[in-house]
Amino acid sequence: MTEALKLALVDDHDLFREGLSFLLNNQNSKPEIKEVSNGQELLDLLANWQADIILMDIEMPVMNGIEASNEVMKKYPASKIIALSMHANENYYSEMIDAGAKAFLLKNSSFEEVQQAIEAVMDGRNYFSPEILESIIANLNRKKNQPSKSDLTQREVEILYNICKGLSNQEIAEMLFISKRTVDKHRENILLKTQSKNTASLVIYAIKNHIFEV
Repeated sequence: MTEALKLALVDDHDLFREGLSFLLNNQNSKPEIKEVSNGQELLDLLANWQADIILMDIEMPVMNGIEASNEVMKKYPASKIIALSMHANENYYSEMIDAGAKAFLLKNSSFEEVQQAIEAVMDGRNYFSPEILESIIANLNRKKNQPSKSDLTQREVEILYNICKGLSNQEIAEMLFISKRTVDKHRENILLKTQSKNTASLVIYAIKNHIFEV
């Protein structure tokens, strides 16, 4: 028999927590859910109970989601954190990426999106609400003349930037005056080097390695 998925809901709004918990409990495979109202309560909870997924609000009293995520990842580095926020604020997401969050959801997301995010993170992938991804991509800035921790070549960084901006391989080829086949090969190398599977993963890699800023 498969063990139930263990979910921690971390949010200071009781109604939001209870509503999400209710929806999750009405699925065929009922998860084991624990609710807490701030980051400190989460750390107290994790001392005796390990969550598979942590749905983490960012703005909370006592200890906010960024501080809590940093502490969780120090103590429990295998944790999978999904960030929750009312606003598509790029600064929050940059800090949450640095803290180790794997996915990002707006609180007005559909329940289907919540399910997609949970499935993606459990499968080792990243997930952004479309509005958040669009906002981050629209505000990405390429860092100039600044060394990064990346193993990518300058050309690969250039192509990565344009991939994250939503350009197709053909559009990148035309912009850089190279063949589409060359871009295809660079893209393949970038995905391999960064161990990424989608644009969300590439954006996270780029921000964590200080290639881009938001």
